[in-house]
Amino acid sequence: MGMEVAERTTEMVEDGCTTPRSSMYRIPVASVCPPPPRKKSMVLRKRDPPRNGYFQPPDLEALFYAQPRREACV
Repeated sequence: MGMEVAERTTEMVEDGCTTPRSSMYRIPVASVCPPPPRKKSMVLRKRDPPRNGYFQPPDLEALFYAQPRREACV
């Protein structure tokens, strides 16, 4: 038996490396595709206004002041 092992190893070295092709080494074929990922459900809840009211700074209008439009030169 020692001779057989030695002969097999020398054959492998002479032939070079090969990919195993036996069915034992093959990746099994998937029978059914997995289901698609699901979207998260949307929470449809109306938010209540704050208990102490909304913050209203006194100079808020100054930030959004619109300058009067100029008339076009004719």
